[in-house]
Amino acid sequence: MSLEERAKATAKNIEGKVQEAVGNATGDPEDQAEGNLKQAEAGARHTKEDVKDKAKEIVDRA
Repeated sequence: MSLEERAKATAKNIEGKVQEAVGNATGDPEDQAEGNLKQAEAGARHTKEDVKDKAKEIVDRA
């Protein structure tokens, strides 16, 4: 598990949530969309790390 990658993903998720909230507050659909995109990217990064962790766990058991 790469804590650095997970931290980056969490930071990206927070950044996306803030940007989406700003877009909601200002009525800017571009900020809303970019915020959602950043959150999706963060989710993908977390999923990638989960897969890597599971693969390592399987290899370690073998």
